[in-house]
Amino acid sequence: MDYGKLLNRAWELVWKHKFLIILGVLVALSSGLGTGTSSGTSFRFEAEPPDMGFGSLPPEALSEPAIPFWLALFLVGVGLIVAFVLWVISTLARGGLIAGAAAADSGQSTSFSEAWSAGWKRGWTLLGIGIVPAIPGLVLLLLAGVGFLAYGAGTGLGIPAVRNVAVLLAMLACLAVPLALVLELLRAFANRACMLEGLGVLDAYRRGIEVLVANLGSALLLFLIQVAAIIVMFILLIVPGLILALCCLFWPIIVLFQGAVTAYFSTMWTLAWREWTGEPRTADEPVAV
Repeated sequence: MDYGKLLNRAWELVWKHKFLIILGVLVALSSGLGTGTSSGTSFRFEAEPPDMGFGSLPPEALSEPAIPFWLALFLVGVGLIVAFVLWVISTLARGGLIAGAAAADSGQSTSFSEAWSAGWKRGWTLLGIGIVPAIPGLVLLLLAGVGFLAYGAGTGLGIPAVRNVAVLLAMLACLAVPLALVLELLRAFANRACMLEGLGVLDAYRRGIEVLVANLGSALLLFLIQVAAIIVMFILLIVPGLILALCCLFWPIIVLFQGAVTAYFSTMWTLAWREWTGEPRTADEPVAV
């Protein structure tokens, strides 16, 4: 594999077909869900607010939380719904980005609507593929909750056996973390098997594992190149990025940049997949040196 040509070709496709950047922005939606969670810590639930020097508050005011419990529950529910909707949009955009990049690389006429339509048609399969990496995380939360309750019960009752079970559950929960990371890596391959070969959820993961194992060295080197590129961009853009982030007027620039980076690396992996699987490229779209 000529990595220089591959990286240059990915850049050419993204630059020529700029709708890929818009799809990249949609893909990046789910990765930015946690950026605003810290603002939720400003809600004060303590029963006794600090004295601000304006006199003492009546007892009933001291005993009331800053926001009612039902309102907090409502806000959490709305946040979960919004997060789920963004995850669905991001997942469908992943498929559209793969389809759009593959079509562009083949020299076919493509557009945002056609790429999005391709992702939409394979939506249920893409969502199923996206759920698989989340399963270890759900198991992790379940085991952590059971372990916490068991440890609390064992501590209160003085039962060493229960505490030992809690420790065992915590150790098992830790195994879910690397498994989730591996599945997330396989998801990228399964998405391409889904979009480019029309496979279902399980078959897409089997095909993804097959392609990854057969090209493990190339995939690892390509992954290291991506990591190195991200580190270099972070170092070069840390100061300009902080300046842009401090001014909300420049936030659209940050979002577009993140979308462009996402589109570029996704296109890079799509081109690599096509080369690994031997998908043909048309003569009118040669790989640029």
